[in-house]
Parts: sequence; structure tokens; C-alpha cells
Amino acid sequence: MHNAQSSLRALLHAVIERLCQRYKLALSLAICLCLGLPAHANHSNHSNHSNNVSASSNIKLSEISSVIANDTAVTDSASSKMFNNKTLDTQTQVNESVTDVNRLPPSEAPADFSEPSLYALLDAEFSADRDDTERAVTIYKQQSFKQDATAVFERALSLSLRYENVEDSLQFAKTWQDQNPDHVPAWLYVAHLALRAHDYELAGETLNRILNYDPRADLSEILIGIYPNSDEDRRELLAALQPIASEQNASLSVLKAGLLYQFNEPEIALVHINRALEHQPEYVPFITLKADILRKIEPAEVVVKYVSQARLRNPDSKNLYLYEIRYLLDLQQSEQAWQRLLDAHERFADDAEITLLAALVSLDIEKYDSADQLLNMLAKNTAYLDQAYYYLGISAERQQRFEQAKYYLNAVMQEDLVLEARRKVVAFDLLNDDVDAAIATLEKLRKDFTVFAPDSFVLQADILWQQNEPEEALRLLTRAARKYPDNEMLLFARAQLLDDKDDYIVKRTLLNHLQTLDPTNPSYQLSYAQLLLVNERGSEQGLALATAIIQIRYDDPRYDNELHLQALNVLAGNALANEKYQQVIDYLQTPYEVLPTLRSGTLLLRAYQGLGDDEKVEILLADLQQRFSFGQHNINDRIQLY
Repeated sequence: MHNAQSSLRALLHAVIERLCQRYKLALSLAICLCLGLPAHANHSNHSNHSNNVSASSNIKLSEISSVIANDTAVTDSASSKMFNNKTLDTQTQVNESVTDVNRLPPSEAPADFSEPSLYALLDAEFSADRDDTERAVTIYKQQSFKQDATAVFERALSLSLRYENVEDSLQFAKTWQDQNPDHVPAWLYVAHLALRAHDYELAGETLNRILNYDPRADLSEILIGIYPNSDEDRRELLAALQPIASEQNASLSVLKAGLLYQFNEPEIALVHINRALEHQPEYVPFITLKADILRKIEPAEVVVKYVSQARLRNPDSKNLYLYEIRYLLDLQQSEQAWQRLLDAHERFADDAEITLLAALVSLDIEKYDSADQLLNMLAKNTAYLDQAYYYLGISAERQQRFEQAKYYLNAVMQEDLVLEARRKVVAFDLLNDDVDAAIATLEKLRKDFTVFAPDSFVLQADILWQQNEPEEALRLLTRAARKYPDNEMLLFARAQLLDDKDDYIVKRTLLNHLQTLDPTNPSYQLSYAQLLLVNERGSEQGLALATAIIQIRYDDPRYDNELHLQALNVLAGNALANEKYQQVIDYLQTPYEVLPTLRSGTLLLRAYQGLGDDEKVEILLADLQQRFSFGQHNINDRIQLY
């Protein structure tokens, strides 16, 4: 028997050595424990936990590499047979003894004081490697409740976090921690998981236990990724944290401060953030949170002074420079922000983000020489080359150097900038009445970037329409729609080119299809409302759709200023057709004064004519002629009116 055990031990050593060479076994520590090495080497003495709270608090959420490969072979046939027989026997034992600990109440941990089974751990790793994760997790959990199984527990928790929901992971960690009440790192695991599972009562109890044990324990890892999204959860978390004494713990103080700031209690939040800063006075995230809190209760000058002093104490902190600059921009102090940006650029000369921001602010305040210099420097960085070219084009455009602007904008190849860059190039070509060049630009765009082919077809159709070729524009969009049958942009552009009366059936079919694809799209709804009202002046559905759009509040994400004005024009046009002239004025007088457009002005003019108000007609007509060259056969009249 002794010889057989020795042979088995030698064989296992050989197998493990081979596997380690190939796969760097993540559980070599646990396997050595099962081979008879000192078990206590894997588990720190409980009396030393106070020194390891911070080091052990990092929750092991990252993946642990697979341990066992499916294709491992044993070359010694006699030894292989003995090993396989022993494994089969143990496999049967594992199958019979595995328990799903998630089904156990938290207070009922499995009572097993033997050491973890090597064969069970190997079986678990084989299962994990073969994607039988349920079996792997179950075996690891069962083995983790044995004696000196800290490493097994951490592997079990890692797999549980990867493959199970957070509530199951929390229940497992809590059950294990109840059986190992003196294992401080388990407290940290339970606290983190309780926060993630929104079990704030358990989280509060566990955090309080940790802070009673070590008031200065680093809780930063526990608090990562647990900030609640809903107000209700935030209130529950704050209520759970309030009774916990956090005067000596910066992590907890700053969490309380953030929650109180969210609930618009800046005075109390300031008390907590000041406590955090007492422990870490130069920690930039704490400084910026205090600045955010001060912005709610102090004048702007006080906030600027605080941030500026903090920046001077931390001259190498890019984030403090950026915070101060953005706050100055929020205050519309562009010149001061620009000067601070130049200081930051001088200190962080190789920082592309600082350089780009300095260039953009230079453009904003019309410091074009500074902007061009900074952007040319930025162009030396290949990662920022396209952005540099794009904004060099914008700079040239603002300086009315249109050929130079076209040169830079045509060089832009970054996908999120190229469409807007080519739009501008097309606009410059049309400004020079070079329609062929504009269309050539669009054809090249869809050849180089097929993703923007639908956009290019819509732009080309718009050019043809402006050139008084609506039939050709419609044919182009019809061909494009056959090529891209599910593209809503093409379908909608085609619908807009159709006549409301002559093409009523086709247009209604298209708009109904679009509303089926996107029932909440206000542009589709407004176009459909206009179609209905043109064909039936008293259409209740048309009036309801247009009215619903003008009732969208400005703070609603769906609000669009241009669409709001278009809806007012639709309603005013319908009122004019029904000779309700005062209603037209009620709809459009104020919008025209705030944001005058030719369409709104023309509708107002016809309403005043209908009322016989010659004085208003004369004043408005003069305004239209001055603003839009109204009545002088300008092509833009036709474009905006019809």
C-alpha cells in the first residue's frame, strides 16, 4: 500500500508539473495543500488579519485561467491505469457528495472539517474547462467549506461572480463568512456584494463591523462600481450609512458626501467631504467633489479661488487644470479659460487633449493664429491627425479661406468626422455654383465610406431639388431605397419629396411604414400630420399629432427647436387655410420675433393681409425683404417656402 501511494504521489507530482508548465495552474497552492504540504501556509493566522485588511480587500473579480487541459496524456500505461481507476472511484464519491450550497439558509453552513479533496478540485477544473460551469461552481462551493480552504473559497467566489447572479454570490459569501467569522477579507467580500445586490441593511452591518475592527480600513475597492442608479436605492444606501461612524474613514465619508450632494444637501455634504480631505488633503477626486459642493452654496469667486489654490498645490495635476478651465468656460469667462489653457499647454506640452482643448477655445474666441499653431502641432500626433485637419478646416472657413478649408476637410478620414467634413465641402462647392463638384464629392464619399452611402444619396437628392430637378431627385432616392430597403433616412427623404396631394396614397403608405418602424419619432408624426391636414383641413388626427409636438417641453429629451417651429408652421398653415387669421398670429408672432424664418414670416404676412392690417403688412414685408430678399426671385424663397 505504501508503494502504491508513493507511486500515485509521484505520478500526481509529474502530472501537475507538466500542467503547470503548459497552463500555469491557478490552483497549485490548493493542490499542494491536498498533497500533504503544510495546510496552514495557504491561510494566514487569524491574529494577523488586522495587518492584511487593506491588502485582502481587493475583490477577486478578474478571471482565473483554466487549470486543466482536455488533451493531457499520461505516458506510463501502468501508472495511468492506476491513476484512472483511483480517479473514477473518487469521481463517484464527488458526484454523491456535491451539494448546492445556494439552497442552504445562510446560517446553515455545511459541517465538514476535512481538507479539500484534490480529486474534487481537479474535477471542478475539468468541468470549468469544458464549460460545465454549473458543476464547477457547485463542486468548488462544496469544497470551500472544508478546513483551511481559503484559496478554494476565493476560486469558488470568482467563478460564482462570473457565472451566477450577484444575489447567489452574496448568499454563498455570507454562508462561508458565517462559518469563518474571524476571516476579515470575507467581511469585505460580503460588504461589496451586499452593496451590489442592493441589500443595504446587510451592507451597513458589515461595513460597521469592518470599521469597528479597523476605523481606517481602505474601503475604496469595496465601493467601486456600487453607486446606485435610482433615487430610491441611493436613499436606502444613505439611510444604511448614516448610523455608521465615518469620521476616521475617508472612503465612507466621501461616499456620504456624494449621496448628500445628489440629494441637494450641500451643507451636510460639505462636512463629510471635509472629513475625507483631513485624511487625504491632496487627493484630486476629493478636491473636485468639494468644488462641486461649493458651487451649490458659494459664489463663483470662492469656488474659482478654492480650485486655483488646489491647483497651485498640485501643479502636476492635469485634472485640476481641466476642472478649473471647464468651470471658467461654464461661467462664460472664455478669455480667462484660454489663458489657463495656454498655461496648461506649456506645462503639459505633449498632452494632445490639452492641446486640442486649447485650440478649440482659441477658435471660440476668434484667436485664429493661436488655434492654427496649436492644431498644426496636434497634426504631428497621428491619433489626432483627423481632428486637427477638421478644425483647421473650420478655422479656415471662419477666416473665409474656402479653398484652404476644402483642402483640410477633404483630408479628414476619421469616420465620426468625415460626413460633417464632406457636408461642408459640398456647401463650399454650391457656394461657387459648382454643382458637378458637389455631386462628385458625394459620389466619392459613398465609394470610400459605404456606411455613409444613404446620407450621400439624401444630400445629392437635396442638391437636385435645389436645382429644380425634383423628378430626378425622386428617381435617385427610389434607386437608393432599392439598394438599402430598410434605411429609414432614405424612406423619409423620399416621402418628403412626394407631393401631399398628387402622391397622397404612396406618401401615406411610406409614412405609415416609417411610423411602424419608429412609432415615437416626432419627425414622422409631423410629416404625417401635414399630409392629413393638407388633404383634410379639419383632420382631428393631424391636428392632434402637430399639437402634441408643440407641447413637448424644452427639457424633454425629445424636444427639438427646429421641429417645434415646423409644427407651429403646420398648425398656422392649416389655420390660414381655414381663414383663422388671428390663430395664425397667435401661433407665430412670438416665435418669429425670437427666431425669424421665411416660412413663419410669410404665413404671418398672409394673416395680416387677411385681417386687413396694412400697417403690420408694411412693417413685416420690409423686414422680410431685409432678412431674406423676399420677393426678389431668390431661389432660397422657393426652397424655404415649399
